[in-house]
Amino acid sequence: MEKISIRPARTTDVQGIKALVAPLVQENILITKDTVTYYENIQEFVVAQDESGDLVGCGALHVMWEDLAEVRTLATSAKARGRGVGRRMLEVLIQRAEGLGVSRVFCLTFEVEFFSAHGFEVMENQESIDPDVFAELLRSHDEGVAEFLDLARVKPNTLGNTRMIRQLHVAG
Repeated sequence: MEKISIRPARTTDVQGIKALVAPLVQENILITKDTVTYYENIQEFVVAQDESGDLVGCGALHVMWEDLAEVRTLATSAKARGRGVGRRMLEVLIQRAEGLGVSRVFCLTFEVEFFSAHGFEVMENQESIDPDVFAELLRSHDEGVAEFLDLARVKPNTLGNTRMIRQLHVAG
């Protein structure tokens, strides 16, 4: 089996990330993003690269609040699926979250079984959020924050997706 390495993404990876995400956008599994958004958020991404230098996976961690981050755009190529690439990228993103002091990681996904196997639980109801924090989060222009808050304006994005969350063990 060929070796897959996980590393922080670089700006030169944006076109490869877009190519990885494109088939999943076509299947309505992921939401399309403008190229500029990938460049603006490149520091949030990790990529999986095979020995030939091809990108076979990507994923991002987006901090939403002091104690909350979101795993976004976790994708693998068809040839890499079932080989543990998604798991390894998710582990790296969780380690990043822990290193930042985040205690909860959120995701919006169709892949409930995958995320459940990695400690995420379905959010039955919106977790109680301090009203002051809720008011601050409402000021965000970020779609992921709106999805976490389950705001009506993002319902077309979230249709069929499951909101999941994982508690982390962060040393304080």
